[in-house]
Amino acid sequence: MMLSAYETLGFFGRDPWWLVLLKAVFCFAFLLVTVLVAIVGERKVVAWMQLRIGPNRHGPWGTLQSLADGVKLALKEDLVVKNADKVVYVLAPIVSAIPAFMAFAVIPFGPADDQVSIFGTRTPMQLTDLPIALLYILAVASVGIYGIVLAGWSSGSTYPLLGGLRSAAQMVSYEIAMGLSFAAVFIYSGSMSTSEIVASQQPTWFAVLLPVSFIVYVIAMVGETNRAPFDLPEAEGELVGGFNTEYSSLKFAMFMLAEYVNMVTVSAVAATLFLGGWRAPWPVSTFWAGANHGWWPMLWIIVKIQLLLFFFIWLRATLPRLRYDQFMKLGWKVLIPVSLAWLVMVASVRALRNVGYDFGQVVLYVGAPIGAVLLLALARDFFRRPPEPEEGAQARGEFDPTAGGYPVPPMPGQQLPPVPRRRSRAPQLQDALNGPDHSEGS
Repeated sequence: MMLSAYETLGFFGRDPWWLVLLKAVFCFAFLLVTVLVAIVGERKVVAWMQLRIGPNRHGPWGTLQSLADGVKLALKEDLVVKNADKVVYVLAPIVSAIPAFMAFAVIPFGPADDQVSIFGTRTPMQLTDLPIALLYILAVASVGIYGIVLAGWSSGSTYPLLGGLRSAAQMVSYEIAMGLSFAAVFIYSGSMSTSEIVASQQPTWFAVLLPVSFIVYVIAMVGETNRAPFDLPEAEGELVGGFNTEYSSLKFAMFMLAEYVNMVTVSAVAATLFLGGWRAPWPVSTFWAGANHGWWPMLWIIVKIQLLLFFFIWLRATLPRLRYDQFMKLGWKVLIPVSLAWLVMVASVRALRNVGYDFGQVVLYVGAPIGAVLLLALARDFFRRPPEPEEGAQARGEFDPTAGGYPVPPMPGQQLPPVPRRRSRAPQLQDALNGPDHSEGS
């Protein structure tokens, strides 16, 4: 497997400078065009799901709404807050936007060994590849979060600071779950190179072989990009606008651009790691031998990216925003333990298979301990006696939500006192409307 990885990486680094520049411009243009399409598509799809009219004025069927938004943001007044740290305030949108573009450099659009001709030069449909390409993606994505954190800190305002702190905590918790889902892919493919990972998904995609890793990554990528229902750093009901409250004009547009470019990047990573990358889907690959050759692989990965972007939009139109404590509980108490247990199981299965154990022995040695642990957990939940509420209430005494000068929620085992309610005024209002000497029907 390592020899195969080195042979695959040998196809890169041979392009002339003008072809490298052309590929870089293509990646930049592809992200920009995909973002423009995604913005219009999000508004149209959400409007369709909510039974209302979407953009329909700028261009045919509202297709130029993204360009209209860009012109509007560019013409707005560019304000700088008086108490802001001006250098960091200006650099924060740049720090957030640039890493979003950089991560796309290692996404393969086609097989490395089946090169295409560009102006007479044979080259793979990928800007570059690395032996640690996925670690590069994780590192670049982590740097992009600093832009949001610095934006909240440098604004000199309370609500942006809270949004920046939320982004930092959100990045730490969901980056761990995302990295653990990557680790299972590393074990199965034997490589961290994106081109080699796609080549390893033959004949079965890793979304089928590693379903838990795929589900964990999909949840983590939504949290990583601050998208609904995990858009807590910019929750308008709690933080006015979040980390970008004090930004306007092109600096605000750069934050929006970074968010949508990150959506495209994590969708491309999901397609590369779990959905076969540039490989044609199963029904097509069975009857069309040339589906994975030439320029056709670019079509398949673009379709997969668009489907994952539709999934982002579908979530936004369907699910309400979580509370922040629920969101952090999901990351630390659900995703990370599940990812760790799944990673141990995947590593055990691969180790047994490499030694030479057959499928039945692998199921016995791995499935039996997991089944025993699940049975013990089920028995523990069944025989565990819940604490009586009276004992908890007596231990904590009477609960006064305003004892500290401001209202606080009750602790477990405590109950709020009944809220006094005034008598209904409906009879008095009815008498005032109908008159004291007239009945309701007169």
